[in-house]
Amino acid sequence: MREKKPIIIIGNGGHSKVLTEILQLNQCEIIGFTSPKNEENVYNLSFLGNDSIVYNYSQENILLVNAIGSTQLPVLRKKIFQKFSKAGYKFAQVVHPSAIVSSYSLLGEGAQILAGVVIQPFAEVADNTIVNTAASIDHDCRIGAHCHIAPGAVLSGNVLIGQGSHIGTGSIIIQGIKVGEQVLVGAGSLILKDVNDQAVVYGTPAKEVRK
Repeated sequence: MREKKPIIIIGNGGHSKVLTEILQLNQCEIIGFTSPKNEENVYNLSFLGNDSIVYNYSQENILLVNAIGSTQLPVLRKKIFQKFSKAGYKFAQVVHPSAIVSSYSLLGEGAQILAGVVIQPFAEVADNTIVNTAASIDHDCRIGAHCHIAPGAVLSGNVLIGQGSHIGTGSIIIQGIKVGEQVLVGAGSLILKDVNDQAVVYGTPAKEVRK
């Protein structure tokens, strides 16, 4: 469900730039952004203050967008989401108009689906997960909360991704594979077998490089 309420963007980095454009394309009202310090915003959005300024707004009247990106495990994104969810705030889904999202798929709260993404029927993307530019999620995949599926990653049918995992740019995961929680998959990897929790894997085919 995509509610239409004014939005506060949390963060002002590169991922924020991408999300702001999507919000504008979807004609969302943006109140402004939060950041540890006042800094330039390329869209000339209003600087509201640090994250604590959110508490000045009623939970009923706004939605939040988690614009904290990640290149490794998305730990900070998870903390931000849990902190404000516990306080009763809701996070907006952000879906680029060019994304192809099956009406039979399921998107969680705060899910972010970027340009060129394809999500096929009966796939599930849980809360606070990024499916980044041109990633492909095939039928019956289940992606846990707080994950990052990086640009160009391909998940074949019936793939399971545990919460808090990062699937690197251009990675390929064949059908039926289970990837555990808090797993880091290196860019360009080919995943041919199940991956245990908290593993770091890389290569073609991928091998575990450290715990």
